[in-house]
Amino acid sequence: MTRKADFNAEEWATIVDAPLYAAMRVISADRGGTLRESLALGRAYQEARQRHGQSELLDELIKSPPAIDPDRVREAGGNIAAVAPERLREAIAILEANATSQEIDAYKRFVMTVAQTVASAHKEGGFLGLGGKQISEAEDHALDDISNALGSPPTS
Repeated sequence: MTRKADFNAEEWATIVDAPLYAAMRVISADRGGTLRESLALGRAYQEARQRHGQSELLDELIKSPPAIDPDRVREAGGNIAAVAPERLREAIAILEANATSQEIDAYKRFVMTVAQTVASAHKEGGFLGLGGKQISEAEDHALDDISNALGSPPTS
């Protein structure tokens, strides 16, 4: 069983922050809905806390507050679409060196759940709530980027 103590501070920060980077990748994919999508991010973490006990690693992860490193985003020209997949790959590499395959799979599912929850939070297009798509093409592309960075097949 892998725990927070099995990682140094930088590694743990990378693991904790990666789901937030995934969510920010989806939020930045389309204009509009930022508030709803941000609230959905918080809801995804709250729901994960209610289902605790799946893995000690995930339980410790959802207790740790994630944060975006503004310097990393600035280094990439302010492009979260470039930074997010890199951070996800770094997190998976760290986990592959320290965690079990079941814990890695649970982490990947958590990250994708967070990203999909955010993507589904706001209908794109339409007028006054009529019509539109639950997940836009840009968000779907962002979900594929996230899935690929996690080493999973695309979601569509």
